[in-house]
Amino acid sequence: MAKRCDICGKGPLVGNNVSHSHKKTKRVFRPNIQKIKAEIDGKVKRINICSKCLKSNKVKKVV
Repeated sequence: MAKRCDICGKGPLVGNNVSHSHKKTKRVFRPNIQKIKAEIDGKVKRINICSKCLKSNKVKKVV
């Protein structure tokens, strides 16, 4: 599954895990990507969309 939202372009970000002793190791923050069928320009397409775009009704979901 793609790690990028087709609507807003949100993708993975990098940062650090910080332990109690303040040692830092790399980690990845991934967006909550869902694969849905959506109506775009009158056609039904299968797209990858983040949950934030899905909740804010940026596309019309086809059931």
